[in-house]
Amino acid sequence: MIQLQRAGTADVRELEQLARVIWNEHYPAIIGQEQVDYMLNLMYSAPALLRQLEEKQQFFFITENQQHIGYVSLTDKGNGDYFLHKFYVLPDQQGKGIGKHVHDAILNYFADLKTITLTVNRKNYKSINFYFRVGYIIKEVKDFDIGNGYFMEDFIMKWLIK
Repeated sequence: MIQLQRAGTADVRELEQLARVIWNEHYPAIIGQEQVDYMLNLMYSAPALLRQLEEKQQFFFITENQQHIGYVSLTDKGNGDYFLHKFYVLPDQQGKGIGKHVHDAILNYFADLKTITLTVNRKNYKSINFYFRVGYIIKEVKDFDIGNGYFMEDFIMKWLIK
């Protein structure tokens, strides 16, 4: 059974390790290893994750049989609007329908939820197709300068309560 388990400051090292495994498997083919390394340090290192927790991102481990197989993080923007920052599942756990269960768990966890907005790399076809399947639409195309000559070339996608 897939569940969400709240993660906090004591969990940042494990979150960082999960991110390293997932990112090094999934993203080099999309953005290259140099940008993966840069982004892991910038956004997924333990100090960066601690800052995000302090900035009110809510982190949850994705668990199955008490094993952490991924994680998600969201920020409550008010009025039922949430921003989904991270949605990661270990590579050997993908393709099993876990993402749909996690998305449903997010919808059930936040009683006031009306919309979810996220960004996804425009070449991350697997994730984009998943988001389409669970009801997201593309709202905007945007490039984000993340420094050191790197850009996140993303779709901004949105899910609306039905």
